[in-house]
Amino acid sequence: MSEQSFTAMAGPKAEGIAPEIGVGMLGYAFMGKAHTNAYKKIPYMMYPPPAIPRLVAICGRNETAVAEAAHRYGYEVYYTDWARMLEDDRIQLFDNGGPNDAHAEPCIAAAQAGKHILCEKPLARNAEEARRMLDAVTRTDVKHMVGFCYRFVPAIRQARHLIESGALGRIYHYRAVYLQEWLMPHYGTPRIWRVDQEAAGSGALGDLGAHIIDLGRFLVGEVKSVGAVTRTFVTERPLPAGSGAGKVAVDDAFAAVVEFENGAIGTLEATRFAAGRKNYQVLEINGEKGSIRFNLERLNELEVFWVGEAPRETQGFHNVLVTESYHPWWGNWWPHGHIIGWEHTFVHEITHLLDCIVDDKDVAPYGATFEDGYRAAVICDAILEAAATRRQVDIKY
Repeated sequence: MSEQSFTAMAGPKAEGIAPEIGVGMLGYAFMGKAHTNAYKKIPYMMYPPPAIPRLVAICGRNETAVAEAAHRYGYEVYYTDWARMLEDDRIQLFDNGGPNDAHAEPCIAAAQAGKHILCEKPLARNAEEARRMLDAVTRTDVKHMVGFCYRFVPAIRQARHLIESGALGRIYHYRAVYLQEWLMPHYGTPRIWRVDQEAAGSGALGDLGAHIIDLGRFLVGEVKSVGAVTRTFVTERPLPAGSGAGKVAVDDAFAAVVEFENGAIGTLEATRFAAGRKNYQVLEINGEKGSIRFNLERLNELEVFWVGEAPRETQGFHNVLVTESYHPWWGNWWPHGHIIGWEHTFVHEITHLLDCIVDDKDVAPYGATFEDGYRAAVICDAILEAAATRRQVDIKY
């Protein structure tokens, strides 16, 4: 790693030298854009930064599109072959924002090349593939993280602090939904990779459900067993090239009942067929001393209820705006009440990983490691098995 001085911008905080970490990005679309935006913000917003991200290379299969992305985002070079990109010695961090079927092989190769890894969720198409990825990073000393970015929402981190402190007491329930609408028939969505079983592995389960599964483990604890129902509402979609239609075998929706090892019970539901719902991720946790509720579309807020806090006639949920300077990460942003958004979860997430790389810290427990990605994949597989067999399935790692 080379070193680069950063210019004084924030008084006494500005003194020092931050190491430079070269980034190689696989994927230039949705996640490539979101992650790149974070890399560019970190040096001046997460100040002083643990490291200065250097945008070395970006990779994609379409040369015209990836060349344009390199120019637009400010990467020094582009590749159309991820294996060649991983040979670039200027890269210390491999960021995999590609489709699910492009997660395992490149990440395993990156680990073998000694590069730190950030891989988007779900870690893999199934638990067996995730296990191979976990084994690969375990055999090295590279830092590894899965892009479960909602762990880095200030309100979610505040919820975890409340639970860890014992403020909620014993946890009874975890219920979570993740609802979107973009696959409904009136959109005419073609058979893109997200509905291709070979490319995606699963549908709403891996795309949306993996997030609320991870948050369940992050906030409540390990899952003991699951029961589930899945459904595919549209079984055939037009091929993107307009050459006929293709079969859809992944789930459009699922609903699951979960049992946690600590005795709590919960429900999980995800669909891409919820009319009117754009990115509606809502979770509620009920404990003996109170309850908390979070809505991703209002991510600066946390609804809380405390048992016995006020006279019975005036008791009820109240809304907490999680924007005070003492709330997680807010010292880097704006005065209280000046809200942040979805994109900032990636800023927090990647800053955490850079800090772990530079200062040799553990990514866990606040960041999701490949172990967490593997465990989420095991639960996803168990949900599919439970739906297929119509029975409760025990979780075994």
